[in-house]
Amino acid sequence: MITAGSSPGRETPITVLLVDDEPMVCAHLRTILGAAEDVEVVGEAHDGAAGVEAVVRYRPHVVLMDLRMPGVDGLAATERITALRSPPVVVALTTFDADEYVIRALRAGAAGFLLKSTPPEDLVKLVRVAADGHTVMSAAATMRLLGTADARASGRDRVRALVGGLTERETQVLACLGEGLSNARIAGRLHLSEATVKGHVSRLLDKLGCANRTQAGLLARDAGLR
Repeated sequence: MITAGSSPGRETPITVLLVDDEPMVCAHLRTILGAAEDVEVVGEAHDGAAGVEAVVRYRPHVVLMDLRMPGVDGLAATERITALRSPPVVVALTTFDADEYVIRALRAGAAGFLLKSTPPEDLVKLVRVAADGHTVMSAAATMRLLGTADARASGRDRVRALVGGLTERETQVLACLGEGLSNARIAGRLHLSEATVKGHVSRLLDKLGCANRTQAGLLARDAGLR
C-alpha cells in the first residue's frame, strides 16, 4: 500500500466520515482513527442514503465507504457524493481487492480503496494519503484492476475521441496515469519536474472531466494508451 507520514503542514485535523452497514466495523475504524491526533471521525452512517446526507451535514475531508450495503449501496452513494460541489475524497472499503465492485466504485469517482483487513498501523497513514489527494491502492492491485477494466471497457470510440484532443505531452502523462504511476515516477520517466507533472495532471482532469487521477487512469486504459 502507499504510505505516508503525518501531515505537519496541516493546520486542522483530517475529518473522516464512516459509512458501513455494520456498526461494529464503524466502531473498529473509529477506535483506530480516533487515536491519531491529526484525524477526527466526525460521524458515521449505516447505509448509502444516510451517508450522502451525512456528507452534506459534516463536510468531511475523507469518506470511508463500504460498497455492499442494503438499500442505497456504496456505488450509488459514491456517485451522488462525487457529483456534489467540492466533494470529499471517497475511499471504498472492500474485502477483496479484485472485486468488480471496486472497479465500478473507481469509475464512480472513488479515489481508491482500502481492504477491511488493512492493519491498524497502516490505516491512519492511508487516510492521510487520501486526504492529500493521492490514490490509495497497492501497485499490484492497481495494475490488476486497470487490466480488468480494460478488458471490459465500453464506449472506446468516444474515449479515443476525447483523448485525441490532448496535446502530445498530455497524452504521455495520461498513459503514465494508466500505469498507476506517481507524479515522481512520471517526472522521472518524462524528464520533467514534479511541479510540471502536477500541473499537467490537473489540466488533464479538467479536460477529461475526471474526478481524480484514478478515473483518468481508467480512461487511459479504455483508450488503449500504453
